[in-house]
Amino acid sequence: MSMWFTAKARRSVAAVAAAAGLALCAAGCGGDGDEKNPQASASASQESGPAPDTQTAATGEPLAEVKGSSGLLLRITSAERDAGGFITVNGELKNDGGESVTVPSALSGNETEIVRNGRSLGGATLVDPKGKKRYYVLRDTDGRPLTTTGFTTIKSGDTLAVFMQFPAPPSGTTELTFQLPTFASATLSVSG
Repeated sequence: MSMWFTAKARRSVAAVAAAAGLALCAAGCGGDGDEKNPQASASASQESGPAPDTQTAATGEPLAEVKGSSGLLLRITSAERDAGGFITVNGELKNDGGESVTVPSALSGNETEIVRNGRSLGGATLVDPKGKKRYYVLRDTDGRPLTTTGFTTIKSGDTLAVFMQFPAPPSGTTELTFQLPTFASATLSVSG
């Protein structure tokens, strides 16, 4: 067997494994099936997301709003614990400034594996202050962050639906601190 054939076979197996992993992730996330929901089309990397948190849907108020650099505003609409052992944070990234903004690369974090996959919210973390642990954005088998990806600029007044998935802390933990580079921190109440 030639080295070329072996390398090609390995790439094929890796591609099949990645596709299976993404399919499992998408199936685990669920969704409401509403294709007109702006959160359902946040980016090419997001197939579907969980239904909005009932606390947010009932009151219309976000769980948190944090300001970042260049007039960016992140409105977190839900933080929900899923049965699969992870927490999904959903929200909207809005350009509150008067001009188009190039999204800072710092939002992707500084881990080489995440940075090489393009712009994302891979630098986000959840901190459990009582358990004294920090939880980073999950990654698929190819090292891509399980978060909204593929955005570079946001026009003035535009909003981008975003999501981030993290490993879930112990079930008794309901208060977490959300952190994203260049943004203020926020305390989130986790549902589910």
